[in-house]
Amino acid sequence: MPECHTIPCLLSPWSEWSDCSVTCGKGMRTRQRMLKSAAELGDCNEELEQAEKCMLPECPIDCELTEWSQWSECNTSCGKGHMIRTRMIKVEPQFGGTACPETVQRTKCRVRKCLRGPGMEKRRWKEAR
Repeated sequence: MPECHTIPCLLSPWSEWSDCSVTCGKGMRTRQRMLKSAAELGDCNEELEQAEKCMLPECPIDCELTEWSQWSECNTSCGKGHMIRTRMIKVEPQFGGTACPETVQRTKCRVRKCLRGPGMEKRRWKEAR
């Protein structure tokens, strides 16, 4: 019997790399090739797909805030004043993420009317007793 010769694998060229699997940050991309010779003509152990890591610009990170605090007490004991409430930044925006909105709010308040005029100090002293 004449010596048998195995037929080498016939493969197509590699395809172009696919797009990265993510739109930002770390992902994967792949490429393929096809077996051109009939599989029954010989063994073909060549890889038909390859994958590699890809890196795009960092993903935007939006600002994150805590919940609002309770309103403070009015800053005056009588007449017109103001109260404030605050919230803290948990995550600073990065890579073009949404900026932080206000972290302090102020609103007007009014406590009982202030007493004015001569003799008011004596009247307040008597009320305090």
